[in-house]
Amino acid sequence: MIDAPADTTGDGGLRFLMRPGHPDFLGLPWRQPLDAWSDEHCVDVAAGIHRHVVRFVDIDGALYACKELPPRLADREYRVLRRMAEEQMPVVEVVGVVQRRGLEHVVITRYLEYSLPFRMLFTHRRPAAEDEADPHSISGLHRRLLDAMTLLLARLHLAGFYWGDCSLSNTLFRRDAGALAAYIVDVETGEWHAQLSPGQRFADVEIARLNVAGGLMDLQAQLGLPAEPDPVEFSERLGQQYAQLWAELTSEVVIGVDERYRVDARLRRLNELGFDVDEVELEAADGGHRLRVRTHVAEQGHHRRRLLELTGLHAQANQARSLLNDLTNFRAVLEQRSGRPVPEAVAAYRWLDEVFTRVVEAIPPELEARLEPVEVFHEVIEHKWYLSEQEGADVGIDRALSSYLTSVLPQSADEQRVLGDEDTSEGWIGWG
Repeated sequence: MIDAPADTTGDGGLRFLMRPGHPDFLGLPWRQPLDAWSDEHCVDVAAGIHRHVVRFVDIDGALYACKELPPRLADREYRVLRRMAEEQMPVVEVVGVVQRRGLEHVVITRYLEYSLPFRMLFTHRRPAAEDEADPHSISGLHRRLLDAMTLLLARLHLAGFYWGDCSLSNTLFRRDAGALAAYIVDVETGEWHAQLSPGQRFADVEIARLNVAGGLMDLQAQLGLPAEPDPVEFSERLGQQYAQLWAELTSEVVIGVDERYRVDARLRRLNELGFDVDEVELEAADGGHRLRVRTHVAEQGHHRRRLLELTGLHAQANQARSLLNDLTNFRAVLEQRSGRPVPEAVAAYRWLDEVFTRVVEAIPPELEARLEPVEVFHEVIEHKWYLSEQEGADVGIDRALSSYLTSVLPQSADEQRVLGDEDTSEGWIGWG
């Protein structure tokens, strides 16, 4: 925290609350309203429509957004944005808040590089060739916009955050491997809860639908764009797509005793949607077991760190995710069989001893130097899932391993011979 000396001229005092690693911003004319700041201090950047005055400043080559808010709202937004960042939510980075006696306070955020407000997406569209699957670029853009907003709402609601003002104007977008990633800019109305009720989620989605429809209508009128897609129809699709995604993330299903492969299939679908599974629960039910999953969005590097912490295994990101999914599934089965909770550390130890080690020890000695153990294990459980899908029943690790050793491993070994004799196991330390 940086406290500026109180002003002795009668214009009011200043107090700066700043996070480390950023400028102190003391050289800016804080005793003036933002709309009175001169071009000497401000720069023009792509920005959306705001209810409050927002100015952008360049300090030492870094861009920052300064937004005026009433004191209570400014302090609240600063705290909410900080917590959202700590919870790994997709928000702009909050830097600090300037408390000004006699004037509105100012929340400072770091400008999100390579981002665009939704208006700029439409006025600076790329050629249609960027979306080969859909030759109509505007249709492809709308689809990506819909996906981004749906995913953003679901991520917030899983974390227990009620936005209360979801709109296209309160969101920034970045291109992400052909898709769009959405980031929150404005959280004045946001609220944290331990868990959102269905009513709270429904209300948040309804607000989003109304605001998105209105935003598209305004944009089409201002820019003279064709009314396609229809804003009302588009907003209805947002609600429908959210309901489908939420059901995929949270629904309970009954699986048969020999259908453990369906657990793997569920985990894969969630991974493809960008979510990870924190916990799997299997409960006895008529005709099988009731499957519940607890999902969340993990930060970058989470899987590698978590696998190392639990097992001592070093792996790449996708390998770690695959192994953790198998460990989660294994733990759920242990709990279902014993009828009581199994500590994660105990499940990890047993999984290493009863599953992972057995697979790794089956690698022929002449191939041990060529094949990375965690990659072999990943391929075995991939093969197990494939066989189970084909047969409609769980084939078990023993049969999958036997099939892998006779049909898949020889091909992998041949590929390694083509690549040469280099040791691909570098960086793997096993466990201890």
